[in-house]
Amino acid sequence: MSYRYGASYLDPGLNTLVAPPPPTYTYNLYAWGSNNGGQLGLSNTGSIYSSPTQVGSLTNWLNISAAYSSFGIKTDGTLWSWGFNNFGQLGLNNRTYYSSPKQVGLLTNWSTISQTKNNYSAGHVLAVKTDGTLWAWGRGANGCLGLGNTTYYSSPKQVGALTNWSSVTAGKYLSIAIKTNGTLWSWGFNNNGQLGLNNTTSYSSPMQIGALTNWLAVTAGYYNALALKTDGTLWAWGNNGYGNLGLGNTANYSSPKQVGLLTNWSKISMSRFSSFGIKTDGTLWAWGRGASGSLGLGNTNYYSSPKQVGSLTNWFSISNSWISASATKTDGTLWSWGQNNAGQLGLSNTTYYSSPKQVGTLTRWGKISQGGYQTLGLLY
Repeated sequence: MSYRYGASYLDPGLNTLVAPPPPTYTYNLYAWGSNNGGQLGLSNTGSIYSSPTQVGSLTNWLNISAAYSSFGIKTDGTLWSWGFNNFGQLGLNNRTYYSSPKQVGLLTNWSTISQTKNNYSAGHVLAVKTDGTLWAWGRGANGCLGLGNTTYYSSPKQVGALTNWSSVTAGKYLSIAIKTNGTLWSWGFNNNGQLGLNNTTSYSSPMQIGALTNWLAVTAGYYNALALKTDGTLWAWGNNGYGNLGLGNTANYSSPKQVGLLTNWSKISMSRFSSFGIKTDGTLWAWGRGASGSLGLGNTNYYSSPKQVGSLTNWFSISNSWISASATKTDGTLWSWGQNNAGQLGLSNTTYYSSPKQVGTLTRWGKISQGGYQTLGLLY
């Protein structure tokens, strides 16, 4: 389970198995976009930043999660948070907002982190430690913390006692996780069948989705989800109002449905309105609501099945939220498109773009995480 300089691990941001960076790597943290709650970590609030701005001077950031609240895990395994804290989602045992990173407890075994990125009112956070334990905190509405209740918690609470959790993703009041044995689990709100359990019943503790053991990665949107299997197939379920399940229609589904027949999907990202996938050949694909050019297809159309973004074959990672997206290429460049009202595209303006635009000229971008109207990035 260790993310530090050992075997490959399941990266929740890239949604794929990746090799950890060597110990000589350093990662600088950058932030841009809206900062109304201090979520950029720049020790202030109110201003927007339309280009990447470094957060402090430390070079040991390894994992990030951006939304109205922000999280970072350092190479020493410590967990840090800042920004909105209206439901105690920063895990700091209070509801105080912070405009610079604050350490969550004293433990040094945090591995992966996920939070609701679609709505500041959702506010629940999930994390996995290197020992395989699962933790949750923040707003417990509809049982989304998996703790058997609907209570709010302002510090991390362990979900059950199991030590075989691998990765986890948070949607709006819903949570989905994969265990090391390849099984898929979900809990929380289920009005659109987003838990994948073939019903619309909400659950406050983890429930297994089917009996299969070949799930590799999962990402939650708003009331929906996308997942990859080890055979490279793509699956979707839940709300499909904008065609963002990619199934060629707008019908909701309460159990996983395969998106097409291809077996070469490798990475995925989903938000409230749109979905993205990268294939093993390095091509980028988008579907769902194209408002503000958020799909990167040069228009504002809606698509209910995957459409290729351009013709390039060197896309590496993708992160999207609301109606904008950011992606990296294998050459380390960063690209973005869609809504840009708060400068969240990092292009030094607030202009909307319907096709990918390069962010600066640097070629050392690592992980990217796009939140509501803000973005975090690691530069190595």
